[in-house]
Amino acid sequence: MSAQAAIVWRDIAGVFVRTFFKIGLALFACWLGHGAALAETRVALVIGNGAYANKAVLPNPTNDAEDVAAALRRSNFEVILGTDLGQAQMQELAIRFARAAGRADVAMFYYSGHAMQHNGVNYLMPVDARLDDEADLKRFTRVDDILNDLQQAKNLRILVLDSCRDNPLAEGLKRAAGPTRGASIGRGLNKMEAPLGTIISFSTQAGRTADDGRGRNSPYTSAFLRHIGEPQEIGEVFRNISGDVYEVSGKAQLPELSLSIVGKFYLNGTVSVTVTPAAPAAPADPCTLAEAHWKAADSIGTTAAYEDHVARFPACAFATLAKTKIEGLKQKTALAPPAVARTGPAGKTRDFDGSWDVTVNCPDVGKTRGYSRMLSATVTDGFLRADDRETGKKNWLAIDGTIPASGKTTLSARGLTGNSDFTVGGGAAGSPYSYTIDAQFERSRGSGKRNEVRPCKVEFVKR
Repeated sequence: MSAQAAIVWRDIAGVFVRTFFKIGLALFACWLGHGAALAETRVALVIGNGAYANKAVLPNPTNDAEDVAAALRRSNFEVILGTDLGQAQMQELAIRFARAAGRADVAMFYYSGHAMQHNGVNYLMPVDARLDDEADLKRFTRVDDILNDLQQAKNLRILVLDSCRDNPLAEGLKRAAGPTRGASIGRGLNKMEAPLGTIISFSTQAGRTADDGRGRNSPYTSAFLRHIGEPQEIGEVFRNISGDVYEVSGKAQLPELSLSIVGKFYLNGTVSVTVTPAAPAAPADPCTLAEAHWKAADSIGTTAAYEDHVARFPACAFATLAKTKIEGLKQKTALAPPAVARTGPAGKTRDFDGSWDVTVNCPDVGKTRGYSRMLSATVTDGFLRADDRETGKKNWLAIDGTIPASGKTTLSARGLTGNSDFTVGGGAAGSPYSYTIDAQFERSRGSGKRNEVRPCKVEFVKR
């Protein structure tokens, strides 16, 4: 080989070595970035209690637990699942979870079912529980104990309680305890502050009760399932869940959310990072949800909506603006001439009588496809009736209800499902369903929102 050829081969070899070295560095960096995520241990305890033996049956918790367990498995969680558990079974799963959390990087506890607070302590209720007196609370699971077990996880701990339904056993105990001692049995759940590196989410605000819904899942769990698989930072995921519930409930149910995490963590998508800092974190900001609540209140634009914002966030950024809006609306009301509505039989208004076009728009929800549907409606003596039922047609929809002079109403909808691709939960075609619509009519137009199962908008236009 000539000296010139040797030089050429040496240069080629050098290029090859440098290229190989760069590829190796890139692969090594990729391994460093994703190795932690691949090796990360995630465990979750998911419980759904609905088949209560003592007059407190709930329809959704078993479905909630099964669907949440499936969603968490898709996000690489090792799931311990239990449904309709008695006292001994709940204790056994809690012990298993405590052991699993000790070796986990991420630990989550999700509960759907009855719960209550007593003397400021939150309790979860097994399906075989009795509540004749305060001693029976020893049969319940203390949420503080679960929270302590969660703290063993190295990086992130998540506590989710979809359990603020009306509890007839708690009300019975309150009456039996009398007016003095019964005062210690609060409505809903007691507020809990998230420890360092923890997220706590209740289905509604502390001291309030939540809607169980009429579909397969509760409103909160429906929102949880829509967002938990998204490739977003975990704090943003839970804020989206809260905002979704608030919108779908017609601004009636706002989940309680307490976050105490520093840094960013992703269950899906971007590589996760450790969220527990070395230094103490600042207390949770009470104004975290103020902006989202303000946007919702301002979109409603009523005195009651603004007053609700001031009551919930009195020291936050939009409180002054809300007070200004309230004063403006009060002055406007004082100067306005009294409205005279046309009335029909039994005092019903005729202001909205006539023919209307109704459009129902439902967006995609997870794998469930969205759709738009148009109906013709008539309003007679203030009663709206829309029905696209046809002989031999498997899927139909009917909407009806009374529209008062104020235009604010709740309508009832019912029908049969069509193609399962468009049905939440994939139910068979021809399955019956029903839901309600909160609507506001103004002269020749109206708008509304579906309250249950999925977020749909309804538009009304008078011909």
